[in-house]
Amino acid sequence: MGYGSEMQNRRIADLEVSCIGLGGMPLSLAGRPDESDAVRVIHAAIDAGVTWIDTADVYCLDDGDIGHNERLIARALREHGRADGVVVATKGGLRRPQGDWVTDGRPARLRDACDASLRALGVEVIDLYQLHAPDDDVPFADSVGALADLQRAGKVRHVGLSNVSVAEIAEARAIVAVASVQNRCNPFETSSFESGVVRTCAAHGIAFLPHSPVGGHGGHARVANDPTLRAVAERHGATPYQVCLALLLETADVVIPIPGASKVASVRSSAAAADLRLVDEDRALLARAFPKAALSRSAPDPGSL
Repeated sequence: MGYGSEMQNRRIADLEVSCIGLGGMPLSLAGRPDESDAVRVIHAAIDAGVTWIDTADVYCLDDGDIGHNERLIARALREHGRADGVVVATKGGLRRPQGDWVTDGRPARLRDACDASLRALGVEVIDLYQLHAPDDDVPFADSVGALADLQRAGKVRHVGLSNVSVAEIAEARAIVAVASVQNRCNPFETSSFESGVVRTCAAHGIAFLPHSPVGGHGGHARVANDPTLRAVAERHGATPYQVCLALLLETADVVIPIPGASKVASVRSSAAAADLRLVDEDRALLARAFPKAALSRSAPDPGSL
């Protein structure tokens, strides 16, 4: 498998994007690379055919560092020279006091966060603005309504959700057109398959964006050591991580994984997974090892829509 400059595309609403994106979070948390190295990672992703990047205002160290990842991405896009058309998705609805992760879905807070993200990204409109997580202290409809207001104001092109259930998707769809849902999802963490979230997204043409698609922080070893993933990888001259991504891509046409990366080699490897073509023997092995990942292929549950 090579590192080509083109990749098959999928859609987030009317946005045509590469079938694998780049998750920016590892570039801005504790232990992050220096800024020049981080910019090289983003450039390598674009050169490998990645045309969309997922970020958030809270991809940073703490509240004093808010917007770090957004500013980093903005710099990388300015300096690349051939980054026109790269879609950037960001999120609001969390804070980072003393480095903690705290929900804050108050409408006023979301409006302020969106304005700050517009400044950090250096754009007039955000391609995809996502509610980072429901806030138990704020009615979900109020938070979603704030994003709908931002869309009507022309600050947000499309609205997305993150860390949500089927019921929350339905509630949000009654308020605003939902372009995407981003939940933690990989062959070992399958709640979005089991709960019907992926089926619901497929039924309504909502892009499903698996974050931590190869295990996330602390989960990489499980992927690397899994015997089925290793066997399929060896047959294709690939890595278990690439097989993970290829498996997710096959579960539904609306699935667009966003692996994170903090090294050039990692981002190139993830992008190359788009070229991995599983065969029937692979699918049979993977279906036995990860049966819950196939649930999204069945007919949508009418009760979940």
